[in-house]
Amino acid sequence: MTDIPFTLDQLRILRAIALEGSFKRAADSLFVSQPAISLQIQNLEKQISVPLFDRGGRKAQLTEAGHLLLDYGEKILSLCQETCRSIEDLQNLQGGTLIVGASQTTGTYLLPRMMGLFREKYPEVAIQLQVHSTRRTSWAVANGQVDLAIIGGEVPSDLHDILDIIPYAEDELALILPVNHPLVQETAIDKENLYKLDFITLDSQSTIRKVIDQVLTRFEIDTSRLSIEMELNSIEAIKNAVQSGLGAAFVSTTAIEKELEMGLLHHAKIEGVQIIRTLNVIINPNRYRSKAAEAFIKEILPQFGTTDPASFIGEFPEAPPLEIENDEEE
Repeated sequence: MTDIPFTLDQLRILRAIALEGSFKRAADSLFVSQPAISLQIQNLEKQISVPLFDRGGRKAQLTEAGHLLLDYGEKILSLCQETCRSIEDLQNLQGGTLIVGASQTTGTYLLPRMMGLFREKYPEVAIQLQVHSTRRTSWAVANGQVDLAIIGGEVPSDLHDILDIIPYAEDELALILPVNHPLVQETAIDKENLYKLDFITLDSQSTIRKVIDQVLTRFEIDTSRLSIEMELNSIEAIKNAVQSGLGAAFVSTTAIEKELEMGLLHHAKIEGVQIIRTLNVIINPNRYRSKAAEAFIKEILPQFGTTDPASFIGEFPEAPPLEIENDEEE
């Protein structure tokens, strides 16, 4: 058998450089020196006899061979992680690790409370919540880096045959106004009044923005006539801007429950229009699933699978601190 010409450490370094875009940032993320990183890559290139990076530019760009090794390296590292977790389960059936993925809204406002309830019942389980874009989260589930996820966006079409996509709950995207806005007095806003509002939105490429535009178009509302006052990069920033009187916005009802209770925002109804999206649970049935993940699915999902997600707010105990990786894009 031919000796394997690379180590797991070298694959981790290659992945870090590709993610960070530079040797220096990769070294910082791995808590090692830049010369050590450079030496490992030089040794790796000698061992496989091909260059992995194009050193002509300022940014570390992978060559074709570099991309190929990175693709297989991701699979190798993922299998190593699965192996460690399988062994951990055998050693400690009462503990283990649970890794849950989420898109922005579900990860910020829904899952922490669900996981707080789960941790009360299974305090030995180490819980990690990863909040990223729907696309990135879907690929993390497909690659086995995440046990399962609850997302609000569309799963990439090339993963439909790989993942189980389970409808979980309906989420209303509400029109919110400052509490002193003149339209607050209206029982329901006429669709024509939408063209008179200044809107605060997420980026045009965000999942929520696309869902809103699709639904409004379906109700014969010309989205090109809507006045976009500003684009912000987080739901919290949008809520604060609306509270400050800077405009109107569409946000998930799960994100505004407390503000509505405190009278900080107004949920305006639109005549004949309700913007609903489906939240989905995604699971890779062909990947190893830890006992902690099985327990989460068994104990949590069947209980709340048909419940309005807004009802979760306030029903769950405050969640203990979780390890969270956040990415503001939906």
